[in-house]
Amino acid sequence: MALANPLLLLGGLLVAVPIVLHLIMRRKPRQFEFPALRLVESRHETNQRQLRLRHLLLLALRVAAIGLLALALARPTVRLSGAMGKQKDPVAAVMVFDASPRMDYRHQNRSRLEVAQEMALSILAGLPPESQIAVLDTRRQPGAFQVDRGAAKDRIRRLTTLANSQTLVETLDDAARLLATSELAQREVYVFTDLARPAWPDGSAARLRQRLDDLKAVGLYLIDVGVEEPANTALGELRLSEQVLSSTSSLAIETELFHRGPRAERSVELYLLGPELAPEKRAQATAELEEGRPRAIEFRLGSMEAGTHRGYVEIVGADGLAADDKRFFTVEVTPAWRVLLVAPHPADRYALFLAEALAPAVFRRTGQARFDCRVIAVDRLAAEPLESYGAICLLDPPALDPAAWQRLADFVADGGGLAVFLGRNAQQAASFNHATAQEVLAARLLRQARRPDGDLYLAPDAFDHPLLKSFAGLSGTVPWEAFPVFRYWQLEEPGEGVDVVVRYNDGRPAILERPLGRGRAVTVTTPVSDFPDRTAWNLLPVGDSWPFVILANDMMSYLVGASGRRLNYFAGQPALLQLDPQDDYRAYVLSLLEAPDAVDVRLTPDLKEKLLVITSTDQVGNYRVRAGGSGSGVDRGFSVNLAHEKTNLDRAGEDDLKRVFGEHPYQLARDRDQLQIKVAEGRAGRDLFPILIVMVALLLAAEHVVANRFYRGQ
Repeated sequence: MALANPLLLLGGLLVAVPIVLHLIMRRKPRQFEFPALRLVESRHETNQRQLRLRHLLLLALRVAAIGLLALALARPTVRLSGAMGKQKDPVAAVMVFDASPRMDYRHQNRSRLEVAQEMALSILAGLPPESQIAVLDTRRQPGAFQVDRGAAKDRIRRLTTLANSQTLVETLDDAARLLATSELAQREVYVFTDLARPAWPDGSAARLRQRLDDLKAVGLYLIDVGVEEPANTALGELRLSEQVLSSTSSLAIETELFHRGPRAERSVELYLLGPELAPEKRAQATAELEEGRPRAIEFRLGSMEAGTHRGYVEIVGADGLAADDKRFFTVEVTPAWRVLLVAPHPADRYALFLAEALAPAVFRRTGQARFDCRVIAVDRLAAEPLESYGAICLLDPPALDPAAWQRLADFVADGGGLAVFLGRNAQQAASFNHATAQEVLAARLLRQARRPDGDLYLAPDAFDHPLLKSFAGLSGTVPWEAFPVFRYWQLEEPGEGVDVVVRYNDGRPAILERPLGRGRAVTVTTPVSDFPDRTAWNLLPVGDSWPFVILANDMMSYLVGASGRRLNYFAGQPALLQLDPQDDYRAYVLSLLEAPDAVDVRLTPDLKEKLLVITSTDQVGNYRVRAGGSGSGVDRGFSVNLAHEKTNLDRAGEDDLKRVFGEHPYQLARDRDQLQIKVAEGRAGRDLFPILIVMVALLLAAEHVVANRFYRGQ
């Protein structure tokens, strides 16, 4: 608390006046002649006690009235936040703007960012001379105090929204660090926000609270420029069935429509960019929307030509927030992947189940098979060119010579995929335990294990590996126990870098992966080539074996590199583009198709790893990567989208802000007048004079009422 006129507190000495008057004006007893009656004496004592209580009450009311009047005339103020000072003292002020795409929401023909800029310029004009001013937004870069007020004004006017922005909690942490460098006593933070909940996560709030506590006195003002009941329709994130698919496959695209506001009907359209990059409408869907009830939207595109295909899904018509009305996607289409199935004689019999799972006969006849499978006997492996295959499968192989293992290791290191299904023919374990073979196998072979009771089966417990991606939504519903394993190979403890992808229900490894160079090798400890007879090692591929079909297709997709390649990212995420082994261009050009006037970016690839790393992904849209000119050169691409939470308009409440700031005081204002009052109170404190004068008036009124009743009775 501070006092504007502390000397006026001396007026509090006037409380002695009612005390003196109370002592002087005490009524003197008068003598009456009464009979000596005990009842009268008792009544007299009771009356005396009542009189004393009334006198004390009147005394207290008069003393309190005079004391409060003296205090009111001293003009006391109390500090609500910030350091106590004067209105014209310079301040260190940091203006923090939420620059997320949500701030583009338009209401009454103005975006939330435009409203924030207008209020910020008004605050800037009212800051005392010699103040230090910094303007921060939620871009990921350090802040600094502006050179002068004009620079701060220009910085505010040039603010734009960002697809890749951090949270307000993180930006406030930067603001607190910046304020700690100022020597001014008065420090203020102005936060311009639409008060959307995603901007206020409490994950890193503990560090912010600690910094604010270290600053001790800082005025924290939240300026709410949001709309209390926004109306908006938004597209959810796109989910693609594949990002790399064969020309014989179809592409499924799924998303949701989220709606806020009155019931409405909205249409969604799917576009593909044609050869000249002009959008071509390929599908449309319409949905009835209600608030709080997302509607699923699904599109399916038939077979497409080999190459890179770009497109987008868009809501028809405009609404308050355009940033979440459009989602982009990129897919790469390749010819059917060639897979080499190598097996002992008779090779076709050994490869029957796997070949049918990967390329069913009906699909082969109609040209719709995803994989082009070639079956050869193991003794022809040495003469077979391997460069044209995406993956090789060894089905229950016998012992191979070191030269064959070395060819397979080189194939994997160059980016190919290898699957080795161990079975009855691996009798000469020394061949499989040779150093050359161990470059691709997961571990050394120990012995064959038997489980004749049929109580052993595959038991995946995690589905984050691409080899199991199709089972992620089927957890708990796959009848693995219906496909028992009777025999399998026990391995030594896997070495460093080997990942156990699937285990048996007894915990032993069933499917293991070893990375090698730019490729990957998978070891399966039981075969998939046995017919269901007395000597079968398992029943995985027979009967109603739909889990085996899914597992085989996911495994081959992973081995050929289809499921391991990503072409769709969120803003700010580095994009990794795997180059073809034959590409030897030393420079690539990056273009954003949605911004044709933007400057192209020149990129340098990692030719050793055949990898192109792109970090310029701060804008959403479809990106194009080119090298070598048109025609025979490289023309690839990828897409960048906003994460769904970046456009989530759910409002934060007091509980959300409480979790962020804890006990640290903050002031919330929703218009300019509220803000001016709160800032004035924060700098000079809240004036208690009006409250004290009202209390004095109430005390005098009470004293008057009590005094009249008291003296009337006498």
